Amino acid sequence: MTLLTVWNDTDPETPVLQTRDVDVITEQLNGLGARFSRWEVKELSADPTQDEVLAAYADEIAAVNAEHGYTYVDVMTMTPADTDEYREKAVASRAKFLNEHQHDDDEDRFFARGTGVFYLHVGGKVYAVYCEQGDVISVPVNTTHWFDMGLRPDYVSVRFFHDDDGWVGNFTGSEISAKFATHDELASVPA
Repeated sequence: MTLLTVWNDTDPETPVLQTRDVDVITEQLNGLGARFSRWEVKELSADPTQDEVLAAYADEIAAVNAEHGYTYVDVMTMTPADTDEYREKAVASRAKFLNEHQHDDDEDRFFARGTGVFYLHVGGKVYAVYCEQGDVISVPVNTTHWFDMGLRPDYVSVRFFHDDDGWVGNFTGSEISAKFATHDELASVPA
């Protein structure tokens, strides 16, 4: 289940809020200018292609594009495999996104399958949103954040862009992300 954990950015050991209540999660994120919602999950094949995912969620994607002016959408897939190629891709991707950064655009993502954690660092707090299948999150432009896909990434997500250059990370150089609970630690929080 989706989980929001909030800490003061100087105390990564003691959450000030931890909830699975979607209304509370939505309210907390809206207060930061972030958007959060859920879409009905649709059946996909075991290893879906980009075209399959985009077709399954065509109506939802079209509504987001119309409301927020996105012009480019793609699908990011990480499927566990016991291959060197998967391990190298997983390690490199995870390491890159684990560093705190900002973008000159919103970062919108829908999880068609699997999980990932977005950490938003705003106003002296860190908001970790453990997203699962069906979750849609939008990290507002210029919001410092990082993303953890876990030690064994397994997800299919739709990403929305205002241009086909995608998101360019402006990294802060901060090492704050290393201080907070990881994807795998948050995955083990009891429901």
